[in-house]
Amino acid sequence: MTRKETQRAPAAHFPTFDLASASLSDAAPSAALTPFQALLKRLSAAYGPSGSEDPVRELVRAELKGLADQIRTDAFGNLIALRKGAGSGRKKIMLAAPLDEIGVMVTFIDARGFARFDLLGAVNPLTLLGARAQFENGAIGIFGRETRGAPRAEIETDALFLDLGAAAADALPVQVGAAACLTGEFRAADNFLYGKALGGRASCAVLLETWRRLKRVAHDVYCVFTVQSAVGARGAGAAAFALQPDVAFVVAPASAQDFPGGNSNLALGQGPAIVIQDQDMVASAAARQILLQTARRAALPYQIQARATHGGDGAPIQAAREGIVTGALGLPVRYLHTPSEMAHASDIENTIELLCGVLSNKTL
Repeated sequence: MTRKETQRAPAAHFPTFDLASASLSDAAPSAALTPFQALLKRLSAAYGPSGSEDPVRELVRAELKGLADQIRTDAFGNLIALRKGAGSGRKKIMLAAPLDEIGVMVTFIDARGFARFDLLGAVNPLTLLGARAQFENGAIGIFGRETRGAPRAEIETDALFLDLGAAAADALPVQVGAAACLTGEFRAADNFLYGKALGGRASCAVLLETWRRLKRVAHDVYCVFTVQSAVGARGAGAAAFALQPDVAFVVAPASAQDFPGGNSNLALGQGPAIVIQDQDMVASAAARQILLQTARRAALPYQIQARATHGGDGAPIQAAREGIVTGALGLPVRYLHTPSEMAHASDIENTIELLCGVLSNKTL
């Protein structure tokens, strides 16, 4: 199958990337963003730490209107959309991308109004000092650190606190149990995109754009926008157990460290990473071959992730019921799990093209 054979519908308000004209200066106003970049900005800015995904879920639900035959939210909180395939012999395909983002949860408030917290997901305390956190009600806190006797090179979570600008505990705009996400402004510059939660939210945008481009699909395709991915991939397993797909493909951020002193072989601008293994899963051989063969036939660039870094939604999907054939695509992202995750427009575009090719294949 070549790229020309992928059947796509003209996008009404969500056009295909024009990489030649997508470059923007760092100071470009939001009005200059392409429609796809504008969606990425909305998704990146949306509040949705693990366990509190309601705002970002409703944003994605609105984008799904007109694209799906059925849309529902399961008891766990996953957003599940179905597009029915045409013809006989079709299979049940599950695509998954994470809705949630890393963050913190308030665990204690002292008499002076400073809040202690636990981490939601793989938050590196070294990235927090002086950064900001935002709660669902809009309250902003600044991460501070105890300085008395503190080591210079290490930061322990127990020594950190959130300063919400309150004079006393009863003046604090949040309570114990409130969750907050990190803050970071979305920007686009010369095909480089960056913002908070960008890796996961770009993965969600990949699923949306894939559906927008395809006129029809050869199989019954379920797009599952998963919850609590950052705290143990809990939502993905529940969805896979209920749907019982024949094949599943996960799209999620993968750590790219193509910078001085980096220790990852993934690089921005070199295509999506076809995952051989991550920390929790060895991808199913059949699913890996589908991705590899589709990329090669369409002459799409891709990378191989064979080094175990962090886990994701793939493991609980693969282990659901008697087992599900599961593959994964990693979207290369620099500075993963920080307020300034960076991705490249061409990697996003090539991930979309690869998924379009997979879903157009009648013989999966």
